[in-house]
Formats: sequence, structure tokens, C-alpha cells
Amino acid sequence: MTDPIADYLTRIRNGVAAGHKVVEIPSSNVKQELTRILHEKGYILSYKVVEGTPFHTIKIALKYHPETKRPAIKHIERASSPGLRRYAGVDKLPRVLNGLGIAIISTSKGMITDKEAKELNVGGEVICYVY
Repeated sequence: MTDPIADYLTRIRNGVAAGHKVVEIPSSNVKQELTRILHEKGYILSYKVVEGTPFHTIKIALKYHPETKRPAIKHIERASSPGLRRYAGVDKLPRVLNGLGIAIISTSKGMITDKEAKELNVGGEVICYVY
């Protein structure tokens, strides 16, 4: 696998499209940080890191509207890739869906959203867009 973050996003996208309640993903520190941000911003219900013998996994409970059964994540897309890294300074940080979505940025302060990066006055690599 050449891009584990793209695999992570694709597993979530496929789980939402299939209507699954739980998605299981191989764990890494970067994926745990992405999951933490998605949970803090209300895009997923909960998550749990399961420690296994060969490798750890992350179990993510996907979030749906209780009446209409529409998913909280309508679109999740990789911005930067191993072949083409996308960096943005603090003045060029992307606004997703005119501020309704989030962009996850990898900065020197760790993984944070675009709004937090503007508050901290830091730029970095744009990992993905979520809305």
C-alpha cells in the first residue's frame, strides 16, 4: 500500500456508502489523530483503538441522522498525496464549503483543522477535506 491515509479515507467513504455502522481500519498514529479530529468535530459517533497481536486496529462508529438515516460525512477527499504534496501558508489555508466543512492540516503543532491553524497562525500540509 503506497498511501495509507487514502486507504483510511476510502474505507470510511465505502462504509458510509454501504450504510455500515462500524468500520475497522488498521491503526497508526496519523490515523488515530485523523479519527480524533473527526470525532471532536462530530463526523463520527465514537472510536476505539483495539490492540491486537499482529497489529492494532481502529473501530470507528459512523454517524447517521436518526430519522432520515443520512450520514454525517457527505464527502471526504484526500487533498495531498505522496506524489503531489499540497502545502498552504496561513494566508492560503482552504475554506471547505464556505466554512461549513473542515480541512485537516498537518502542522508543526500536530494535526489540526483549518480554523485552528488560522487561530494558531500556522500553515502546513493539507491532508484532506471533510463535509
